[in-house]
Amino acid sequence: MAQTDGERKLAAILSADVAGYSRLMADDEAATVRTLGDFRAVFADHIARHKGRVVDSPGDNLLAEFASPVEAVACALEVQRELARRNAQLAEHRRMHFRIGVNLGDVIDQDGALYGDGVNLAARLEALAEAGGICVSGMVYEAVEGKIEAAFEDFGTREVKNIPKPVRVFRVVVGKHSRASDTLGHVLSHKPVIAVLPFLNLSGDPDQEYFADGIAEDLLTALSRVRWLSVIARNSSFTYKGRSVDVKQVERELGARYVVEGSVRKGGQRVRISAQLIDAATGAHLWAERYDRELADIFAVQDEITEALVAAIEPELAAAERERAHRKPPENLDAWDCYQRGMWHLWRFTAEDNAEARRFFERAVEHDPGFAAAHAGLGWAHTMDVVLGFRPGYRLSRQEALAAARMALSLDEKDALAHVTLGRAYIFFGDYANAIAELGKGIALNPSFALAHHILGLAHFWSGEPNAAFAEVDIAARLSPHDPFFWFFDMVKATCCILRANYDEAFNLARAATRHPTAGYWAFAALGSALGYLGRVEEAGPVVARLRELKPDFSRAFIESVFPNSDPRAVGSFIDGLRKAGWTPQD
Repeated sequence: MAQTDGERKLAAILSADVAGYSRLMADDEAATVRTLGDFRAVFADHIARHKGRVVDSPGDNLLAEFASPVEAVACALEVQRELARRNAQLAEHRRMHFRIGVNLGDVIDQDGALYGDGVNLAARLEALAEAGGICVSGMVYEAVEGKIEAAFEDFGTREVKNIPKPVRVFRVVVGKHSRASDTLGHVLSHKPVIAVLPFLNLSGDPDQEYFADGIAEDLLTALSRVRWLSVIARNSSFTYKGRSVDVKQVERELGARYVVEGSVRKGGQRVRISAQLIDAATGAHLWAERYDRELADIFAVQDEITEALVAAIEPELAAAERERAHRKPPENLDAWDCYQRGMWHLWRFTAEDNAEARRFFERAVEHDPGFAAAHAGLGWAHTMDVVLGFRPGYRLSRQEALAAARMALSLDEKDALAHVTLGRAYIFFGDYANAIAELGKGIALNPSFALAHHILGLAHFWSGEPNAAFAEVDIAARLSPHDPFFWFFDMVKATCCILRANYDEAFNLARAATRHPTAGYWAFAALGSALGYLGRVEEAGPVVARLRELKPDFSRAFIESVFPNSDPRAVGSFIDGLRKAGWTPQD
């Protein structure tokens, strides 16, 4: 029975036509019709392979529908490459070049025909494409970024005929990468992809559906600010709303490596939100948490839960990516894998691991010179060389940290780690005002970035603001309670307490820092200083001995060389307490 009103659905639409078709027909109608028939067969073959269907093909036009934007763009690329090979065998004046547009949008399916703005926009994108080229909408780009072996060039926001709002357009680079795409190139096709599925409303109250959707949408938006992640667009992930779905189906259909799913249950003035992070390939649960809150202010609760979710999920994703890269054979590593291997070594806080981290970041840069995060990672490794004394000649290391951070920001000014690394480098040069400004930019880009809050706290401490320092580092600790840098969080808070003459709390925090398996000499310096102020000289003996073992040249002169122009009280907070503990510096 034929439908009268049609079925509304979300679909990926491919629209294609021949550039210069009228000229070809005027030149030789019979040859043009033969070539058109051959080339349409190429389209039909590849559309079928990618689980699409040809909707219509009047004249030189072709309209096709796909369930997945990944399949649509992959099909368009394969078609253009195959047609380029066939055109190479034709005389230049007989070559037939198609333009292709791909959109993801709402359409009406009536007896197999498609209608609506989703179809119209695909046709407008096709008109913007070059002969032999492909243009996609911003929605398609968001859905396929990281899942297609191709580069994309931002074509800007365009006003197009009969579409009420301006449209963000991207060109797909067919064949060789263009110069503009080289800065995106390798990394775009290897960023981990995450899908946030609609949260289930378990309240039994349909009116609470908006709250469940709001949590998932806010999480989507927040995760999209994490530059090393590729997040599936809402219009794609929300197609699973109301359906029982296996994560492996999401991996297959959307190309997601990770999936977040959750639920919301409201009762009276309390709400319980559960969420879990899943490895889509294996179905393994990487993280799960439950949050119970009072609903005094529903929007404040929504913001609080979103921040907590992102703060918990991002480190788990980073750890999963590091472990995934670490398991790969060295000969199979690409730029992204080298970057993750570098991060794996970076957080082990040994001289050998830090040297390995530098080597992997350098390899990542060799693979892809435009990979901003790899430059930022390299800069951070140089900062660790200075702070933890891993390499002689710290003056060179801090210059290298500064140069690497600036290079990263020249490639991507929205890379939060690059701003943090630059801020950290400014601290080395005693430029605390610029350090605080850069760290603020990093936090603005990613408010849940624990390391940014920690280094901002460090900048406040050395510039003589222990209260502001403690507050920022406390935020870092709350955001990332299992952070590999956590011993440093406790150490900085301990030094703030020493400066505020709160020696008991300083002792507790510094002792916790030294108990971390990767704790460095700064933790033992803080603990020794706290013990000195408390008059517990006998207990301080082994701590001072450990400090001497880890950093024989630890002294006021060393601290001032690493933190020039620092507040004298901050330096004195270490040194005076250590002297009381029986430590004699070699100034």
